[in-house]
Amino acid sequence: MVAKKPRIVIIGAGMAGLTAANKLHITPGSAEAFELCVVEGGNRIGGRINTSEFGGDLIEMGATWIHGIGNSPIHKIAQETHSLESDQPWECMDGFSEDPLTISEGGYELNSSIVKSITSLFNKLMDFAQGKAVEEGLSKEEIEYLNLAAKKASSVGAFLRQGLEAYWGCVKGQEELKGYGNWTRKSLEEAVFAIHENTQRTYTSAGDLLTLDYDAESEYRMFPGEEITIAKGYRSIIESIASVLPPGSIQLGQKVTRIQWQPNGALDVENGHDFRPVKLHFSDGSVIFADHVIVTVSLGVLKAGTQQGSGMFDPPLPTFKTEAISRLGYGVVNKLFLELSPSHDLGGGNLNKFPFLQMAFHRPDSEFRHPKVPWWMRKTSSMCPIYGKSSVLLSWFAGKEALELESLEDEEIISGVSTTISSFLSNSNSHHGNGNSVEIPNGRELEFHKVLKSKWGSDPLFLGSYSYVAVGSSGDDLDILAMPLPKNSTNNGYKNSSPQLQVLFAGEATHRTHYSTTHGAYFSGLREANRLLQHYHLSL
Repeated sequence: MVAKKPRIVIIGAGMAGLTAANKLHITPGSAEAFELCVVEGGNRIGGRINTSEFGGDLIEMGATWIHGIGNSPIHKIAQETHSLESDQPWECMDGFSEDPLTISEGGYELNSSIVKSITSLFNKLMDFAQGKAVEEGLSKEEIEYLNLAAKKASSVGAFLRQGLEAYWGCVKGQEELKGYGNWTRKSLEEAVFAIHENTQRTYTSAGDLLTLDYDAESEYRMFPGEEITIAKGYRSIIESIASVLPPGSIQLGQKVTRIQWQPNGALDVENGHDFRPVKLHFSDGSVIFADHVIVTVSLGVLKAGTQQGSGMFDPPLPTFKTEAISRLGYGVVNKLFLELSPSHDLGGGNLNKFPFLQMAFHRPDSEFRHPKVPWWMRKTSSMCPIYGKSSVLLSWFAGKEALELESLEDEEIISGVSTTISSFLSNSNSHHGNGNSVEIPNGRELEFHKVLKSKWGSDPLFLGSYSYVAVGSSGDDLDILAMPLPKNSTNNGYKNSSPQLQVLFAGEATHRTHYSTTHGAYFSGLREANRLLQHYHLSL
């Protein structure tokens, strides 16, 4: 009788799952050592990587950036696969100008000196929060205050606001600005500061920066060098990683509904003599038995799957694991693409000259708020073309605004965005120009004819976008989430001892320093593949 090979099943064909499968398959001796398959609930590979097309341009519905090219494994794959160049226009984001057009509600273009001073302040505060040396340009009093604020702050949001207050306390004798209607210098500075806060919400997926843990911020790591997008799309990276796998090893449309495992070593009588400790149940009623399962579903799915009565894990995950899942943050970030009508122009044939527009809104309690600007637009920091001459514009949304966007009809979105952007660009108050001014004649609105949005929050396979360390959590919870089950199990030959490494966990939310990123997911897939290779004494 031929001894059965151990079977490894990977749940999820995103970056983490496919990287784990790739590593397990290409390692010498693996084909003889175990069986391997990937099950994916959706109808495509990639997970939260989803390259698409819109208006003739290549765009990303999900993961967009390589966050630093220095030593990045994603950048290396992009180079090896010649994915950094393309004949087709793509979301290269060269519209992100170093000198953006910043306009306050009411149509007042802001003097660049105001924008640059507050932008510099915000960047220094974030560098300080991330543990970087930022003494240059700060007075001794400011450094002392920031150190004091850091000791008091539990959240990034609270620290940032304390830093802004410190700035106002240190800057004396500034003249009030004139020509900005009902805006004061302080209210304008606060509005510009809020632009950067709202951008930070999309970076982190924390809908409210008051929920983003301060202490964990200094643990987060980025690669050095510039941040770039991928000309041939992130799908080219995923396709390259998956290309080595044998035909049929990735099974699409296989949604796992229950994971039965054996923490106490009890035998599964249904499987008889061919005992494997993990039994996967699928939505179509089928089952697969496995020796090891690598779970790479999103933190959002884990949160839903560990709610009482969900039954995703049978028996339920141990308390130390479910508490870590509960404490960690997981938010919603969505992208909105709009295509300008071909017949539209910006008051003088400037269709291809839409600016990198930053929008400074009035405070939520301000009496001067424009009555027709919808609430879900008010924390949108910018709108810009996806490359310099594109007619496709892009905005990012986070938190409750991102969820609201998912529920809106295309007509409602077009109406709300048109009203908002036109109210910023239709006034004749742009007299503090920096050379990037674009003006729409009064009484006209931007004309869009097509819209495309992501819906990560309502997608049952993801239930959100990416993880963050919430107040009340810590980097330790990311490590706990990465721990395999049963915890510290050993097999000493006893009949009821639990087989090792039954349920393993990978995905961006399981990486302590690179959570929320594709390379974090990549590293986690390698980690779990290497854990199993080491278990079977195969070379790493």
